[in-house]
Amino acid sequence: MLEIRRAEGGIRTWAAEPGEYFHALDGGYGGLWRRNGRPPQMLCGVGFTAQGLFEGSYYRRMPGASDPRAAWIFEGIEDEIIGDFGLSGGGAAGFELDRADLELGTPPNALILARSDGHQSHFGTVLEELLSHLATVTGERVKDLIRAEIVYFDTVAGGAAFSTGSITFCGSLSYNNYDNNISRMLENVLRRFTKQSLGAAGLCGGSSRQP
Repeated sequence: MLEIRRAEGGIRTWAAEPGEYFHALDGGYGGLWRRNGRPPQMLCGVGFTAQGLFEGSYYRRMPGASDPRAAWIFEGIEDEIIGDFGLSGGGAAGFELDRADLELGTPPNALILARSDGHQSHFGTVLEELLSHLATVTGERVKDLIRAEIVYFDTVAGGAAFSTGSITFCGSLSYNNYDNNISRMLENVLRRFTKQSLGAAGLCGGSSRQP
């Protein structure tokens, strides 16, 4: 059995009454992982930051892509722009976007490999990123929080995690009969991870918000 309580924050389809914030099963407080001391950044390196219509944009390489610890992820990929195509909204970075944040638990050794930009005007920052209609939790401009980030990091147990930060990422895999930079990137990751223990490495995609 799974119980979900939307509580007081986040994007939701209804507004719960105050007494409905607590789980009937165990009395625990419901709502966002972020509100309960377990931000998704702690697990996957990225967490929900923005949402728009079902349209996608692209990623641009960041300096982390050249770091020796993760350069293998870009083997066979020379492009600076990544994923400017796809069946899901026309791009690999779209619909729901996740970003890294050290304050929310992204590991300090995490590498930001790529970051999206060029999003359509209908994209907006999610409610949990806002203090007011102008001020954000991080102090960044609202429009600067509208981004997806591809993140890689090693774990203390010898494993690793790779996160794409976008729901529409998988819609770009089949473009040009799978001969494209998104498909090659994921192939590189899967081939490397399958050489490790099955329990030591993980992939994170999409957007996780509820405990």
